[in-house]
Amino acid sequence: FHNELSINSLLEIVKLLIEQQVFKLCGTNYPTSICFIVVNEFCERFSYYGMKAVLTLYFLTYLHWDKDLSTAVYHAFSSLCYFTPILGALIADSWLGKFKTIVYLSIVYVIGHVVKSVGAIPTVGNPDVHIALSMVGLILIAFGTGGIKPCVAAFGGDQFDEENVSERQKFFSIFYMSINAGSLLSTHVVLLIPGKWSNCLHNSRAISNINCLTLHPSCTVVFIAGSSLYKRNPPQGNILLEVCNCIGFAIKNRWQRRRYEPQRKHWLDWAEEKYSKRLIQEIKMVLRVLVLYIPLPMFWALFDQQVREDERLMNHYLWPLRKMAAGMVFAALAFGAATLVEVNVVKTVVDPAPAGNCLLQVFNLAGGDVSLQIPGSNPFPEPIKYLQDPPKYEMLPLKAPSKMLKIEVTLNGATSECQHIFNQQNSYSLIVFSETTGVQCKLVSASENGFLNTLPEAINLTVGDVTFHVPSGDMSPNKTVERREYAEVSCSLESKECSNVNLGLLDFGGSYTVILMEVRTLTIQMEDVKANNVHIAWQIPQYVLITTGEVMFSITGLEFSYSQAPANMKSVLQAGWLLTVAFGNVIVLIVAEGAGLEQWKEFLLFAGLLLGVFIIFSIMAYFYTYVDPDELDKIYAGDAGKEEDDHDDTKKKTKDIQLNKTGKSTRL
Repeated sequence: FHNELSINSLLEIVKLLIEQQVFKLCGTNYPTSICFIVVNEFCERFSYYGMKAVLTLYFLTYLHWDKDLSTAVYHAFSSLCYFTPILGALIADSWLGKFKTIVYLSIVYVIGHVVKSVGAIPTVGNPDVHIALSMVGLILIAFGTGGIKPCVAAFGGDQFDEENVSERQKFFSIFYMSINAGSLLSTHVVLLIPGKWSNCLHNSRAISNINCLTLHPSCTVVFIAGSSLYKRNPPQGNILLEVCNCIGFAIKNRWQRRRYEPQRKHWLDWAEEKYSKRLIQEIKMVLRVLVLYIPLPMFWALFDQQVREDERLMNHYLWPLRKMAAGMVFAALAFGAATLVEVNVVKTVVDPAPAGNCLLQVFNLAGGDVSLQIPGSNPFPEPIKYLQDPPKYEMLPLKAPSKMLKIEVTLNGATSECQHIFNQQNSYSLIVFSETTGVQCKLVSASENGFLNTLPEAINLTVGDVTFHVPSGDMSPNKTVERREYAEVSCSLESKECSNVNLGLLDFGGSYTVILMEVRTLTIQMEDVKANNVHIAWQIPQYVLITTGEVMFSITGLEFSYSQAPANMKSVLQAGWLLTVAFGNVIVLIVAEGAGLEQWKEFLLFAGLLLGVFIIFSIMAYFYTYVDPDELDKIYAGDAGKEEDDHDDTKKKTKDIQLNKTGKSTRL
């Protein structure tokens, strides 16, 4: 007996040593188990954003959807990914527990990736099969990624002891940094693939292989590998059903008894006849936080339109709600900065013509100044000089979807007529040149503006990696080339080689028409759309502001959601936090897709809305009372037995009264 006692005591001591030392990181108060959780989150985010980076391209180039449908499905998928967390939270808190929920839904997640990848293989079925498999795969991915979202963060918080609050706060910073590191790295890695293998970009196998690069199968294995180290809180039964029943009973009881009983301090207190004070207090805590979340989707509406950047750890020197409010201010300032940049960017952008109008510019190659007369309008009142670079596109009213116009062109006192059909909302270049029979006109669409060949034979030019073939007397289509100085562009005629052509600087955002005048090096460069002189570095302030705002808002929100939730509702409240992201996507769809505002006006609108939300949230936060869910154990520990007796006594009295009314029994 003595030996057996000694062995048991030794085992207990070893167990305590393992829990206190071996499972801690480098002598700190951080449990080793969080390493597996952080790595799992990094891989999962790498998987999600790696897939999402090519999703719109997949819709456009493989499924051949138009831009509007692709955008709508993309946002619908994003919203579903943030509506499904409530389902994962219910499964975790009420049935399986967080660990099993993460494992099972991760398997669903992996299956979704496999199904979507199979749908991207050309030899598998017809286009309808590809669409069906792709949509089923995306739905499974949405349920997988959304279902595990509230569980992983809450499960990480569960690993810390009650006395390690500061370490738990820093864990949420590390956790959120892993989210952004995974998303940032995957987005850049995946977007490099089209640049390296551009010939394979439109091949669906390339897109399928991109999905195979995702790390989610690996992250599931990593998470399961740490199973022996995790601290697991068992599920508490169908807590949501109990919460709903409690709320319903409180409302019903208040409605039935409000006339002949005094009012109670809180409307949920009307449930005390049937439910424990602890449950009622827990529901109050959750509802206070959920009400506080109502204005928060506006922050995500702004943030989801910005590029996600890597995060920095920040010291928790302010109360959580104040930091979240400050994060809103930084986000609003970021959109203010974006508005200023956008206003300067659009100065050089040519807006498309409205309905019933088109845009027109004129290239004069006739050898002298020409004058134009267009019936019904006069967009060119001054003579157009020979080889003049058109200053801008002029608006040409048509007052119809399509119209044939007679244009009178006068050169050296002689007038000729040109007839061309113009379509609304298009942009055109009118090329005026002189022939032996008189002045001639040629109308080309702006998309065809490239090289204009006035030479007697066709010519081939290579600009960087792009080759242009230009027939004699014709224009080449407009193509995109790299921004740089092109001092020596190689060229060749059908009959012989020609000297290199100097195009000069082809700048960012510019659109050019180059007129080839001689076999040697003479070219005339026309700037159809002026280059954008706003440097990309002007975006840095908005990224700094939005990143600072996200750090203060999102990391604090994660920790606040965990700290203010009762033990049996941690995942549910995390899901409530994630729902604010889903509604933020809905706001973007409504405003961005429905309002039809210019980009800078949209930015300004969002910034103003967020500042209004900041005021509302600040007022709500001022009146919010912080609670410690762990204190509920101390407060209600001694009252548990008494409450149970009271409830039994209440039920007994109710039963006796009912029997008395029927005349079958009387209690003395």
